[in-house]
Amino acid sequence: MVRIVREKEENFSISKVELFQIRLPLKSPFKTSYGVLTEKAFDIICLTSESGHIGYGELVAFETPDYIEETLPNSRLIIKDHLLPLILNRKIENPTQIWEWFQVVRGNYMAKSAIETAVWDLYAKITGQSLGVILESATDQLEVGVSMGMVASTEELLKRVSDYVEEGYTRVKLKIKPGYDIIPLSAIRKKFPNLMLMADANSAYDLSHLTDLKALDSLNLVMIEQPFAADDFLDHAILQKELNTPLCLDENIRTVNDCRVAVALGSCRSINLKIPRVGGITEALKIIDYCRDKQILVWLGGMFESGVGRALNLQLASRTEFGLPGDISASDRYFYEDILEKPLLMEAGKMKVPQGLGIGVTVNGAFLQKNNLSYTWLKR
Repeated sequence: MVRIVREKEENFSISKVELFQIRLPLKSPFKTSYGVLTEKAFDIICLTSESGHIGYGELVAFETPDYIEETLPNSRLIIKDHLLPLILNRKIENPTQIWEWFQVVRGNYMAKSAIETAVWDLYAKITGQSLGVILESATDQLEVGVSMGMVASTEELLKRVSDYVEEGYTRVKLKIKPGYDIIPLSAIRKKFPNLMLMADANSAYDLSHLTDLKALDSLNLVMIEQPFAADDFLDHAILQKELNTPLCLDENIRTVNDCRVAVALGSCRSINLKIPRVGGITEALKIIDYCRDKQILVWLGGMFESGVGRALNLQLASRTEFGLPGDISASDRYFYEDILEKPLLMEAGKMKVPQGLGIGVTVNGAFLQKNNLSYTWLKR
């Protein structure tokens, strides 16, 4: 865990909560085994303290329950009716308290993360620190990877990979499903024999596809991510024994206890850590510590975040424990515009870790105001 450093001793409380509903169209459709995404809907949570500081969090749940069971509409209700009442009218000493207070609500990790990460941002600003410093950032710039959806044409697929490599992305992950796996991955591997290449199945397979999955062993993949169901550990363990390629778990890792189960059964050799999927920074830090102690590769995944979530990802991914470039593409990889005054972009093949107070970036207030203000709570 990180060491909480307080430069001011007074506690703080939340005086105002705002939620903005945002929709950003994608530059190109993103196809996975779940379906096709053409725009990203998300909410920005703004927590204002009595001192006037504002902390930002991002609610990244998708609109349909296909990645995991949480959805954007349901998460809004959980936040309004169950989570916010747990933090309003209370004095906050440090952000780890939020994780403790939220334990009375089962699951709903993305809803919890939206509030919890906003409190971390707010805490860092009140105490005059960069959140990256609190999270023990070890570098000011990162090599990053890119996640690719399914592309119908092999020619177009290779062109896109070539463009990403030329831009400086050092690791490429391709979404796969039965019938779309060995051929596109082999084409990429043939053209880029030394590229760090991954496959992400998003639970599209089961043990009946064992032969197909074993065929991927010949491609020198960094890992195969989440081939089986999001609640499965046993079949993943069976598959991992059959493969030389490491398996990575994503959707079924919600807590550090899930990591313990995976390690005990031998279900994987890597963990894709997504801050929203595990309920926020506090649990994410526990998972990082556990993976370090058990020598399990941990790396940071993405959820099509806006600049708010992307800045947070960059700060956490800059810790020394992350042994692989994360899915933290530049803002212009997916979106025509972002909600920051200065978008987070690639520079010389790397992305800079934000260094300002809190999450280190400035949200474009005018952009937020153009969007629908869903609801506002005032502290009673």
